[in-house]
Amino acid sequence: MSSSTPEPSRTRVTGEAVRREVLGDRHVDAAFANADAFTGDFQELLTTYAWGEIWGRPGLDRRVRSVITLSILATLRAETELAMHVRAGLRNGLTPDEIKEVLLQVAIYAGVPAANTAFAVAQRVLREDAT
Repeated sequence: MSSSTPEPSRTRVTGEAVRREVLGDRHVDAAFANADAFTGDFQELLTTYAWGEIWGRPGLDRRVRSVITLSILATLRAETELAMHVRAGLRNGLTPDEIKEVLLQVAIYAGVPAANTAFAVAQRVLREDAT
């Protein structure tokens, strides 16, 4: 690190560690490698605040955070993020049956179309990860 580059904050360091533990080094390395002058600040925001400030908090364990995140992403029909967080949920200790239960809950409270899409995304991810 050059003398003109400030030391990363504790929250930034924690955020990168948590992000790597939840999403995997490959994903995080690719996100940072693909960052440029336009997207770099966004990657820093995600790392510091989403992963350092929120995922790094002690109030909920990672399994619970994964359940919440899967529910929200399924409701929003955020398919790319949902696929990433199905993998993260598995990494955080959720079973495929628990992911199924989350998506059934989504069907009741957010609607069958959202859950239908979410089931298709999760099924694809679970099949890919099984091979």
